Parts: sequence; structure tokens; C-alpha cells
Amino acid sequence: MKRLLLTLLLGATQLGCGFISRSAAAEFPGKIWSVATPAELGLDETKLAQARDYALTAGGSGCIIYHGKLVMEWGDQAALYDLKSSSKAIGVTALGLALKDGLVHLDDPAKKYHPTFGTPPDANAQTDWLEKITLRNLATQTAGFEKPGGYEKLVFAPGTAWLYSDGGPNWLAECLTLAYHRDLNDVMFERVFTPIGVTPADLKWRKNAYRPEFIEGIKRREFGSGFSANVQAMARLGYLYLREGWWNGELILPHSFIEAVRTTSPEVKKLPVRDPELHGNASQHYGLLWWNNSDGTIAGLPRDAYWSWGLFDSFILVVPSLDLVATRAGKSWPRQAGGGHYDPLKPFFEPIAAAVKASAPASTAPLPPSPVIAEIQWAPKASILHLAKGSDNWPLTWADDGAMYTAYGDGNGFEPFVPHKLSMGFAKVLGDADAPQGINLPSPTFDTVGDGKKGRKACGILMVDGTLYALARNLANAQLAWSTDHGATWTWADWKFTESFGCPTFLNFGQNYGGARDHFVYIVSPDADTAYQRADRVVLARVPMDKVRDRGAYEFFVNTDANGNATWSSDIKQRGGIFTAAGQCYRLGFTYNAGLKRYLLCMTGAGNDTRFAGGFGVYDAPEPWGPWTTAFHTDSWDTGPGESSSLPTKWMSADGRTVHFVFSCNDSFSVRRGEIILRSPASNSAH
Repeated sequence: MKRLLLTLLLGATQLGCGFISRSAAAEFPGKIWSVATPAELGLDETKLAQARDYALTAGGSGCIIYHGKLVMEWGDQAALYDLKSSSKAIGVTALGLALKDGLVHLDDPAKKYHPTFGTPPDANAQTDWLEKITLRNLATQTAGFEKPGGYEKLVFAPGTAWLYSDGGPNWLAECLTLAYHRDLNDVMFERVFTPIGVTPADLKWRKNAYRPEFIEGIKRREFGSGFSANVQAMARLGYLYLREGWWNGELILPHSFIEAVRTTSPEVKKLPVRDPELHGNASQHYGLLWWNNSDGTIAGLPRDAYWSWGLFDSFILVVPSLDLVATRAGKSWPRQAGGGHYDPLKPFFEPIAAAVKASAPASTAPLPPSPVIAEIQWAPKASILHLAKGSDNWPLTWADDGAMYTAYGDGNGFEPFVPHKLSMGFAKVLGDADAPQGINLPSPTFDTVGDGKKGRKACGILMVDGTLYALARNLANAQLAWSTDHGATWTWADWKFTESFGCPTFLNFGQNYGGARDHFVYIVSPDADTAYQRADRVVLARVPMDKVRDRGAYEFFVNTDANGNATWSSDIKQRGGIFTAAGQCYRLGFTYNAGLKRYLLCMTGAGNDTRFAGGFGVYDAPEPWGPWTTAFHTDSWDTGPGESSSLPTKWMSADGRTVHFVFSCNDSFSVRRGEIILRSPASNSAH
């Protein structure tokens, strides 16, 4: 392999809106990449060679970038390859630009931007479907256009099925052309390709092969196919996506767009696939014109991996959790009769992932490291307090009377136990973290009998202005209750969350909601209909604190703009994720650390039964919607982290550096002290 000599040493980049890339001090290439041998970065060179050799069974070229360095390349790096449908992933980058510029919105109807959208053929206009097709439908292959790239017939109503199409993405290209009223080739070179070091010699966009050359006097481009590029240009584009849309301190693509690209929305996952013999269960792992592994179809590849994919097996593979990009172009690999849709990819993708996993420094944390918190040091295992043995859950809030109120599940509460095991019971906790006292508070309007999934369970508790609010799960999906007499009696709302929010919890500030950031109450949940399903992302809602009981007053986080400001919608179907961790988003605890001015999110991690063994993470952010980073993460703690956990605000020190972790280890009210170690001022001055 040709060895390059130039090494670029880049420090941590200060980013104006507080967002950091996947690496705390990301390295970016100049005219060429910095180079390292696999051994220098702790990679298994034998496994990388295994992937390369498989790639070369069909010729072509490729390269692998790890931690911003070129660690392997093969074939002619300057040769241009017809990328076929990998063009979709390159072209959709223009959608990210248009979203950043505020020219379009994903859920706008396509006809808003294109007066003759969908016609010809005229038969499409005879349906009422054209008016309903959104830009999101075009980018997720759910619009209903047939496969070829010309003027294709609609075969189903938008959003009712998944069908791989070139025609739909080509309509998207036209919508964006008219939104900019410019040749998209000029836009892309000006805004994306040139800033990341891709020249016209590295990448070319052919004349439209399916439709007239011009639209309203502007060059008509296509997304379905049409790009030719070398593997180095492909790697640079993949690296832009890996770095969350940033390049050398410049935000090129918004984070919300990157999130939508690399994840599959719950609505798409529910759709049947047309031509499953060709595309398998594609609706389970397709984002915005990029494929992904969010459902774990490729067992040896992390679930956060996503990639472009074209005929002749051209790829841009991006794996955020491994900090890796790999590209390949050439001829098609052989297929086995009756084989799975993703099967030809496995001999290339899996050895690459295995080579990185063999590296000791590789982190399994789903989010980049915190710019503020270096680590959390936990008190010795022997110091953990265990109360209320046999009961779990324990959401907590700090009330006006100085007590913390909580709820337990599948047990008899604190000693002395209540006489009958409850699926959901209520209690309060007095005293300091070193010597807490739990007191059961029986309530006939709260107490519930049941077991496991069959019984109602509390997943969130909050006090605002003297009123207690509770969120309960296992109710298809979740339901709100409130008490104005400190839990003696409860009123249950006549509505439920019936889409997503299957295990919601409140954001807790100080005593009686003191020190809240504004007049809203915030709720987070894994984006799933049940507490027993690990989701791909975490979602966020808010409601005015005086309207918590009114379902019509709730708004749902959609995304952030280029300045990091949150956008909201009253339509739950428009919800976006505050962060994504494919297949890892599970039960949550959400509090504000006033001393550090950071939001802390506890999330149950790996393990088949985390009551006894497994992992968890503590994630931090400057705002409830992010950007979220990792303060602490482990896949195997020295004790069971429990099925739920939180860092209650009452038991945080004034400077925020001492916290107490409340968790349901071995079905008990467990408390463990933690000391937050901050990074040096030089490493977090940007924040």
C-alpha cells in the first residue's frame, strides 16, 4: 500500500453552537489524508486485509479511514467509477443544505416547490396522491413511484409502503433545483465538495439520462444515479457525515439532517416492502436515501452503521461508534440464490468492524465524549446502600415539603413492607443520601396490583407548584396522573400517549421545580411504544407548566436549526430524536445539575437482566435537546445498574461535583455516591 508522509496535527475546534464532532479533537485531511499503519492504531491488520481481499474479488478500489487517518487503500485511488445508486446518498446532501438554509422542510408537500410535480404521466394526477407526497416521502422511498428514473407511475398512496425507486429521488432533485433556482452541481461544489477538498477531477455529475436536460432554464439533475467519483472523494463525503456535518470548524450540514439520514423513522419501519425478494426487509433499515444497520441485520456490524449502496457494489460506509469510514467501488460481488439482501455486504463490512473492535482504545459509548465532564468516579461497591428489597423503578422528585417522592414497582415498598405486593405503589424519602428513610404512602387511587408487563408502573414523578404529577407505563402506551395532596389521592387523565412515549419520564430541576430553565415541563422517552423495547433514539416533549393536564398543549421536539435552537411541533408524527443510538435507547432518568449547568440523562445499557449485571450511561448536554455527549459509560459495571436510574437533584452538591446515583440494583432502592471529575478549562473553553 502506498504510504503518504504528510501528517496534519489539528487541535480541538471551538464550535459556536456548542456541538462537537464524534472525536473531541477531530483530524481533517488537507490535500491528502494523514497516514497510520493499522498496528499504530491498534487495529487488526489481518481482518482489514480480509475485507480488502474480498473487495478485490470483483476488482476496483477502496480505502479505510480510522480516527481521521488513512489506514488501508487498494486499487487506483484516482479512477472514476460510475456509482449508480450510491448517487442517491451523495445527491441527498443537497437536501441537507436546503434544510440548513431554511428553503425547505422535510414534511412540506413536494408540489409546494414544483408546480408540475409527478406529471407526466397524466394518470398520476387522476389520484389524490400527488398533493400528499412530501419531501420526506421522496427521500425515504415511500412516495409510491415505480423503479425507473423517468416519469414513472404512482402505484400506492404515499406513506403506505416502501418501494425502491429512482423516479422518486429524481423528483426530489427537481424540487431542490427549483427551491435554489440554480444548477445543483454548482450549489454542491460551492457549498460541499470544494470545502471538503473534492475537485471536478474527483467527481462528476452526468447530464440527466432520463428527463429533458433543462427545467425552467436550469440544468436538471438526478439523484437516482448519475455521479462518477473516485474512492477518495467518496471517503471525504463519508467523513463529513461521520463528523456530524462539520468540516474543520465549519458547519456544512445540520445535525438534524444527519440524524434523519442515518436512522429509520418508526413510521417507515411499520411499512410493507414492495419486491421483498429484491430488497428484503428494507423498510426496517433505510433512512434518507442511505441504508443502515439499525435493526442489526448484519450481526457483526454496529447498529449505528449506515452507507450508500449502488449497483456494482459501490459503498460509502460510515460507522460513528467505531469512528470509521470505508469506501469501495468496482464490479458486483456474486450473489447466492435465496440469499439475504445484505448478505453480499457481510464479508466486507464485518471484518472491518472486527478489526476495530480488537483495538483496546475503541469505546462502546454511543455518543462522543463530554467536553465538560472527564469521568465519574464511583464510591466503593461496599458503600452502596440497599433499601426496600424486592421493589424496583424509583423515579424521584424533590417536593415543596423537603421530601423526595417516588414510586416503586413489583414489590412491597420500604420496610415495614405494605401487606400486599403492588405493581405500583407510592412513597416518600426523607433525609440525606448517606442515611435516607423511606416511608410508604398507600393510596387507593394510585396503588395497582399486577406483575411485570401486566401491571401499571410509574416511570416519571414531578412536583410543580405543589402538584405532584406521575407518568405510568404499560398502559398502551403511557398515562398521566396528578395529586394536589402529596399523593394521598390521584386523578388520572382521560387521555394517553398512544404513539411513542412508551416509557416517559420528567425532567427534574430543583425543589418544587425551582430553578427551571423556563415555564415548560419537559418529558423524554425512548422512541418506542413500550418500556420493554430498546429504541434507536430518544424523543422529547414539552408542555407549559400550567397546562400539564392538557394533551392539546404538548409540543414535540423536531430538530435544531443551524444555531442549535430547538424547533417544535404539536404533531407527534413530526417528532425527531435528541440523540440516536441504534438499538440502545432504553429506560431513562432526567435531571438538571445546577452547579455544572448541565442536563444529565441516565440510561440503562447493555445486559439481559440489568438488575444483576450489565451497563449504563450518564450523558450530559447544555440544553434538554442537546447536543448530548458521554459523561460516563460502561457495558459491565461492578454491580447491577438496575432497570432504571437517576441522579436526584436534592442529593447534588452546590458545585454539582458530588452526585448520588439511585438505581434498582437487585430489585432495591440503591444509592451510590459519585464524584464528577471535570476536564481542564483548556479542553472545554469552547463550551
